[in-house]
Amino acid sequence: MTTLMTVLGIVVFVIGLLISIAWHELGHLSTAKMFGIRVPQYMVGFGPTIWSRRKGDTEYGIKAVPLGGYIRMIGMFPPGDDGRISARSTSPWRGMIEDARSAAFEELQPGDETRLFYTRKPWKRVIVMFAGPFMNLILAVALFLGVLMGFGIASQTTTVSSVSDCVISQSAASAGKSACARTDPASPAKKAGLKAGDRITAFDGRRITDWNTLQDDIRRTTGPATITVERGGRSVVLHADLIRNQVAKTDGSGGYVQGQYVYAGFLGFTPATGIVQQGLGDSFQRMGGMVGTAVQSLVDLPERVPALWRSAFDGAPRQPDSPMGVVGAARVGGDVFSLHIPPEQRIATMLMLVAGFNLSLFLFNMLPLLPLDGGHIAGALWEAFKRNLARVFRRPDPGPFDVAKMMPVAYVVAGIFLSFTVLVLIADVVNPVKIT
Repeated sequence: MTTLMTVLGIVVFVIGLLISIAWHELGHLSTAKMFGIRVPQYMVGFGPTIWSRRKGDTEYGIKAVPLGGYIRMIGMFPPGDDGRISARSTSPWRGMIEDARSAAFEELQPGDETRLFYTRKPWKRVIVMFAGPFMNLILAVALFLGVLMGFGIASQTTTVSSVSDCVISQSAASAGKSACARTDPASPAKKAGLKAGDRITAFDGRRITDWNTLQDDIRRTTGPATITVERGGRSVVLHADLIRNQVAKTDGSGGYVQGQYVYAGFLGFTPATGIVQQGLGDSFQRMGGMVGTAVQSLVDLPERVPALWRSAFDGAPRQPDSPMGVVGAARVGGDVFSLHIPPEQRIATMLMLVAGFNLSLFLFNMLPLLPLDGGHIAGALWEAFKRNLARVFRRPDPGPFDVAKMMPVAYVVAGIFLSFTVLVLIADVVNPVKIT
């Protein structure tokens, strides 16, 4: 049964991946057609074509390898300085430029002179190239909101899981101290009579519905305070005398900053964890934290290569936040469906995985590097800047920015990305990230 659920989880993730890719390319396709650019192909996947159908002047299809997708637009690059579409050079770098320029005009038909990508205004080209990543962002936000507000996520609640017997600083607890010494004072919660299973409904007369609010109120308070709890179906009012103690620093999103501490009000209990539906404001706050984490992960990517290499070839432990490729994410999807958790939580976790994948696609594609969408956007913005500058100083129009001249750099960037992808693939196969 576990094997069957693992396979099912992988299949579901692959379907989510294909939908995400198709959705991304639909953004490019719809805006390109809106601006009158001819698009001969819309393909999901790479390699041999499994299925295709032509509608109008576009061939729609699915290919064998679900590791990406593309649309092909006529005239991605302008003709060369001599006005020719194709030429050959003995220089390998120049040859790359000419090959890219020639490929941009494949299947050129009569009447296409007015349907070329490079002839569109820069702002239209920006929209066409941005539309793909933006579709991934829309899908990520929709999935995140659906899970956070619909299914809910594991969060700390206002129900008491356990009560501390004594006052221990957070740094001492982190260092391994758990037993109370005879000289340690009893915790305020213990003195007040708080018990495991109590649900705190009010703090100092203020109604409480979520853990973040309760935690903030506790940390702002030292001295006497009333605590209203629901115990055995009835309301009980307790009187506590909170003290100032060393506690873990929070990150503002419900989490804790590892190894950092502050002094604040202390009651002395551990909240229970449960599945809690988030409000709209809390959901956007959590998503903001996810975006920040994803951006930082992208920035830190070069620093993670040595650890990834050791995991792939030296048998070093794979870190939970290690970069993953499609294969690794699919394996995690399989692990999700084999977890012994309620079915709705399996679905929610899978949706969060697909949402995270879409967020990563958006951020990665926005890097201002060719051949990524962000590289084409940067080229169009640079052209707009040069043309506006020429207009201000009444100079001749410099013409379209020739992105083809950047193709040697694009090949180098693509080579680096490909090498990294292969390294991640090896690590995902021999030493995958696992969840429990």
